[in-house]
Amino acid sequence: MVLTALVVIIAYCAFGVVQQAEHLAQRLGDPYGSLVLTLSIVIIEVILIMAVMLGPGESATIARDSVMAVSMVILNLVVGLSLLLGALRHGSLRLNSAGTSTYLAMLIVLITFGLIMPGAIGEEGAYTAWQQVVVVAITLAVYGFFLLRQTTAEASDYREPVPLTVAGDHHDRATSSGLAQVLRDHRREVLTRAAVLVGTVLPIVLLSHDMAALLDDGLARMNAPIALAGLLIAMIVFLPEGITAVRAGLSGEAQRVINLCHGALVSTVGLTIPAVLIIGAATGQTVILAESLPHVVLLAVSLLLGMNTVLAKRISAGHGAVHLAVFVAYAMTLFS
Repeated sequence: MVLTALVVIIAYCAFGVVQQAEHLAQRLGDPYGSLVLTLSIVIIEVILIMAVMLGPGESATIARDSVMAVSMVILNLVVGLSLLLGALRHGSLRLNSAGTSTYLAMLIVLITFGLIMPGAIGEEGAYTAWQQVVVVAITLAVYGFFLLRQTTAEASDYREPVPLTVAGDHHDRATSSGLAQVLRDHRREVLTRAAVLVGTVLPIVLLSHDMAALLDDGLARMNAPIALAGLLIAMIVFLPEGITAVRAGLSGEAQRVINLCHGALVSTVGLTIPAVLIIGAATGQTVILAESLPHVVLLAVSLLLGMNTVLAKRISAGHGAVHLAVFVAYAMTLFS
């Protein structure tokens, strides 16, 4: 009962964080707006993972399980549902292939470093000390370079290929006018919403440790797989932004769906993996990141489907349906 109440409160606060981030996103325009949303989500996820890692239960695999769950939820459940509903309503959708292919390239590299290489070169699924230093450095460097290009010279790669709605036109105008101009014209609103956003994160920080302890106890009592903790964190963290992505799909804004989903996953892997490795090193905890073979296969299939979607001249409902099928396969692995 207490765990349920904590989950509800944390989820409610997460919705509040994303609501403020959405207002900032509308004001700043893409890709800056989507970036605010995704970074807000990642902050919440890192807080929850840290709480579990520092809690009393077994937590060596919580980062791996959470990143894997987020990957499946984003790449297949949310993207699949958004594209399916959007294509059913609009007939077909279009993507900006330049930006989407960059997202996928980033995901291939970051997921390889984060979840696959530890099993190939690490010890018992965990990186050694010197390997951790290299992985943290290269992950942050690649992610930082990606953000720099996304928000400067390559910003147009992450906008809708054609203006689909009045809101989309507004986003384009806001972006083309320059971020600096938007901040000058709306500084008070941006600062106020940013302050409210930070304030809404605080209850999540304060309650996350208690939730982690109760979650460990609840899973142990039910003899449930520990990977369910990662899935629960993923659902709490990404539910608000997932709803936003589905709404974008229904509006026919396929590129915004990708910006929200793939952008969130790039930020999740690019920031969560370094964060947990640093926390593990600081606290002396082993961080097991190596994924099982079934999950590696599902990751590969998900990324291949993403590449196929990019290459398509138009996105049909079938593209969304196959992503949903992969998520069902992932759910099966949790209980196998």
